[in-house]
Amino acid sequence: MTAAVGVSRRRTRYRGGESRVALLFIAPNLLLLGLFVLLPLAQSVGLSLERTNGFGAGAFVGLDNYARLAGDPLFWRSLGNTLLFTLLTTPLSMGLGLGAALLLNGALPARGVFRSILILPMSVSGVATALIGLLLFDENSGLLNELLRFAGLPAVSWQSGGVAAFASVVLVTLWWRVGFNMLIYLAGLQGLSTELQEAARLDGAAGWQRLRYLTVPLLGPQSFFLLVINVIYSFQVFDIVFVLTGGGPQDATSVLVTYAYQNGFVTRDQGYAAAIGVVLLLLALVFTAIRWRTSRTRDLTE
Repeated sequence: MTAAVGVSRRRTRYRGGESRVALLFIAPNLLLLGLFVLLPLAQSVGLSLERTNGFGAGAFVGLDNYARLAGDPLFWRSLGNTLLFTLLTTPLSMGLGLGAALLLNGALPARGVFRSILILPMSVSGVATALIGLLLFDENSGLLNELLRFAGLPAVSWQSGGVAAFASVVLVTLWWRVGFNMLIYLAGLQGLSTELQEAARLDGAAGWQRLRYLTVPLLGPQSFFLLVINVIYSFQVFDIVFVLTGGGPQDATSVLVTYAYQNGFVTRDQGYAAAIGVVLLLLALVFTAIRWRTSRTRDLTE
């Protein structure tokens, strides 16, 4: 009995030592997380409860800023544009990324070159990407309109037409994000067992059947990761919209972050802008929690 108690105590001390060492290693990350994420987040929540004009201390107004959101038509339009942007860019970027990964995972000539071309936009910032997009979509001197005029076709109102402006934002975003989705899917494809594919082929499964019932389900972890990342990015999109359209014309491309910027840095209503940011954070957290819950439930049922 005494020996067993001694072994138990040594194990407890050993585990306690491991915990202290682990805490020591993660302490710098926790410190940075607290300073640059949690502290600004708490300050933003506090700011959202104040009425400010950019000068001096704000006045505490409780939930008045959130009540204003409920009756603000520009907020609801920006929210609708954000959701529409998310519904368009997320499945398209994931689908195109998967298609590119399937092509570049096979014996395609010069596949290394094509991979580099698709991944190249990842090395460019969002602002630079939007500036490149302007070279294509500027309605006065853009390359696309120049080609249309050369062909005798009418130019497209990429900045003054609501639908065209929204389409330009979506297209530039897809060009920027497809490479990242392709890279994640390509890594997943290269980790799949070739024996399963061979077994399915020997059982008579066609290429489309193997893709639908074998490859896509096995890429579930990659799809889960990309879905969450793409949705969160779509909720937070700013630089491409700001540079390409500025949220116009007539708020046709205004999203939640550009509307928060307008309130925080143009009209100087920083408390109201912080309230928009808090709502945006809550939307991202709710989506992530629901997606995580449904994914875990599906895995458990299977």
